[in-house]
Amino acid sequence: MPFIPHTPQEVEEMLAVVGVRSLDELFADIPPQMRSRRFKLPRGQSEAAVCAFFEDMAAADKTDLVSFLGAGYYAHNIPKAVDAIVGRSEFYTAYTPYQAECSQGTLQAIFEFQTAVSRLLEMDCANASVYDGGTAMFEAAMMAVRSTRRHTLVVDEAVNPIWRGMLTTYCAGLAVNIKTVPQRKGLSDKQALCAALDRDCAAVIVQNPNFFGFIEDYTSVFAKAGELKAFGIISVYPVMQAVLKTPGEMNAAVAVAEGQSLGQPLNFGGPYLGLMACKKEHIRQFPGRIVGRATDLDGKTGYVLTLQAREQHIRRAKATSNICSNQALCALRALVHMSLLGPEGLARQAEHNMHLTRQAVKQLTALKGVELLNNAPYGNEVALCLPEPAEQIVNALIAKGFAAGLPVGRYYPDMENILLLACTEVNRAEHIAMLAGAMGGLL
Repeated sequence: MPFIPHTPQEVEEMLAVVGVRSLDELFADIPPQMRSRRFKLPRGQSEAAVCAFFEDMAAADKTDLVSFLGAGYYAHNIPKAVDAIVGRSEFYTAYTPYQAECSQGTLQAIFEFQTAVSRLLEMDCANASVYDGGTAMFEAAMMAVRSTRRHTLVVDEAVNPIWRGMLTTYCAGLAVNIKTVPQRKGLSDKQALCAALDRDCAAVIVQNPNFFGFIEDYTSVFAKAGELKAFGIISVYPVMQAVLKTPGEMNAAVAVAEGQSLGQPLNFGGPYLGLMACKKEHIRQFPGRIVGRATDLDGKTGYVLTLQAREQHIRRAKATSNICSNQALCALRALVHMSLLGPEGLARQAEHNMHLTRQAVKQLTALKGVELLNNAPYGNEVALCLPEPAEQIVNALIAKGFAAGLPVGRYYPDMENILLLACTEVNRAEHIAMLAGAMGGLL
């Protein structure tokens, strides 16, 4: 039985206040198959027997598949030095840097992280990070709402549906209207995005590469937003920023990203970190922590928390730290990872992954009935049209040892035959040939 510190009477009182009769009714919105199962562990077992029980249960999870999954979260090689450096006790056990004089190492690391993110995205400023890519998108939207005093967001349907779902959830109850502009065969409808913008809009939100892996230039969309004093917000894939037109070049007001691809293992879904960068004119609406470099009375360099718009420092109604202050350890991993690879290393990584994806496209489109969703430029991820529902093909390939990609129909009901496939440096040419052979045997 799980340990619950409340008495049955206390539980009944709390349920009565909420307005339900039982715990099962409280969690009725969660499908039964997604609720945690009770462990049928016999009583009086030894430590070794209990460990063996859970190890056998864990072994039932498929972790040895050759994976071509992406959709915002990617398996990348992580240099061994990342764990070695970040695992040092002075980093690994460091706490919130409230006292600058005692936290110079942590503050300098955050400052260097901010600098690296700003340079990668070619934006003026970056913060110390937030939770993940989805919450970063929400924080950017709230920056726009606060700055413009408007409450409508224009969102491209080609933005990752997971992050759009998070945006919708966080905006619920905030009187924020989300206007979604439909995508067209996996591409942004830029004309429709511009047409949807008006003087009631706080921001337009897009993604590059978009959820379908296609690469686009949103300079014209951001120019239109700027004419109407609205924010141009873009979500990006950090690794690809080494070779693509950056948010700064497109004149975005705010750039956000899921930082998992920079030194973070997939870890069954987290912890990850969100990257945020903006134009200098918007920095006072920036959420979370910002570390600045200063000089003391003796002329020595020091690092301090600056522009602290957190609820601990100002009136809560004016605080901009809505979700979290920063993901310090994950941000440090990203900094070490970027420093080890450098600009040239990141560019080579992106180019190699794009080359692998083109190999995959060449071999898979040679199969009967398989073709590209469209002929637009793509990065290391691509949408393929299959002659059968993608869900069926993916499920069949799992039995053959492959996680072949994401069935797009899970998020776009009219695209059941579309498979989203990604390649990174963990994939090899022989993996692609094996996948093509296995898929060909099913089609």
